[in-house]
Amino acid sequence: MIERIWSGRSRLYLLLLPFSWIYGALSGAIRLSYQLGLRKPWRAPVPVVVVGNLTAGGNGKTPVVIWLVEQLQQRGINVGVVSRGYGGKAASYPLVLTSETSPAEAGDEPTLIYQRTGASVAVAPKRSAAVQALLASAPAQIIITDDGLQHYALARDKEIVVIDGVRRFGNGWWLPAGPMRERATRLATVDAVIVNGGTASGNEIAMQLIPGEAIHLLNGRRLALQQLTNVVAMAGIGHPPRFFNTLVSAGVKPVKTVPLADHQALTEAEINAVTRPGQTLLMTEKDAVKYRRYANPESDWWYLPVDAHLDDPAATALLDSLVKLVR
Repeated sequence: MIERIWSGRSRLYLLLLPFSWIYGALSGAIRLSYQLGLRKPWRAPVPVVVVGNLTAGGNGKTPVVIWLVEQLQQRGINVGVVSRGYGGKAASYPLVLTSETSPAEAGDEPTLIYQRTGASVAVAPKRSAAVQALLASAPAQIIITDDGLQHYALARDKEIVVIDGVRRFGNGWWLPAGPMRERATRLATVDAVIVNGGTASGNEIAMQLIPGEAIHLLNGRRLALQQLTNVVAMAGIGHPPRFFNTLVSAGVKPVKTVPLADHQALTEAEINAVTRPGQTLLMTEKDAVKYRRYANPESDWWYLPVDAHLDDPAATALLDSLVKLVR
């Protein structure tokens, strides 16, 4: 239902407009208070790059963070990542991730970034605290924040916004009547706009999510997607249909799809009940970081990693600008 409202296919958004006006007024007042100097953001001793969204829901932000980290690492730069850590609950904050940190503590996205890139990652509701803890434990030359575009308490040197190229901005209204955290006019003030799928226009940077081979959760074995049979597809991301559409585009037609809420965590019994004997469970990499601990020799569980592909001269120019920040 919420997808129909936010996309503009339902006029029920009219009932939610009063709440949207309140949300818009509050968020605008917060930003204005920093612009006028009534509140002072904390500035890190190293450059900070924010990767965020204007809309709620999955837009492909985390793959962009991973791409940025890997590209900067290839250029010899030591990168740190900070996040709010949505979906996790640590005993105390800030929390600097280690190989022993669980997704239940740090959240699934920070854990995924840590496992994929090997970069130093820290989480905390107050991102300045996460940055300080990270810098105290690792010699990072630049900080990438996973989300936090609207967290103005942290000063930033670059702002990158990721947009779903198919859904764009829906009906254009603030939450909860629409998907917007800020209005689309905010794009005029950011340093780069990356468009995931769809068609990029103007100065936008086109991006595609390219799926790799399926990987077995327990033993790490790899298979081409087309070799999996009787697939039950499960996705606990901001926009599950994107994952399901990716499978269909790759020639895999699931016998069942299981959309979950973003960051939703199933119990061991619940995930075991998703499939029947003879069926193969295929999930996103973000889900895999939560459920790998439940995998056993009887589990035919796989995940599909995806990589951000930005074949655009503007993407190279963006990376060059980040390198200049460091050097």
